[in-house]
Amino acid sequence: MKKFSFTIRGNKYDVHLKDIEENIAQLDVNGTQYEVEIHQEVKKAKTPRLVRKEIQRKPGEGFITKKDGGKVVKVNAPLPGNIFKVLVKEGDEVKKGDVLLVMEAMKMENNVLAEKEGTVASVKVSVGDAVLQNDVLIEME
Repeated sequence: MKKFSFTIRGNKYDVHLKDIEENIAQLDVNGTQYEVEIHQEVKKAKTPRLVRKEIQRKPGEGFITKKDGGKVVKVNAPLPGNIFKVLVKEGDEVKKGDVLLVMEAMKMENNVLAEKEGTVASVKVSVGDAVLQNDVLIEME
């Protein structure tokens, strides 16, 4: 609702008036919660208040869980060029560092290597295809 700053006997107090109901005020003084009674008439707010029950969550409800299985790794073209040779097919097991395909770029043959161990899920290109940088060449699981 309102924030105040008081200095009493040289001590500084930051007071946040959270709510007033009837003659009871809820205050936050330097991070500590207090309920105080007011001994004079309090003006009623003209704004209606919406009163709801607090939501009771079940254990684990409302949290997003991340599943690890079935992650697809995409092998992208490192630079624009043409596909010269495709050395793998769907279902092949590959190890880190294996050559997946050879592409011609800037009049040179460039090997595209597997960055991780896995199984080839799909081959998105064939021999003779022209690709741009960052085009998906192969998907691995």
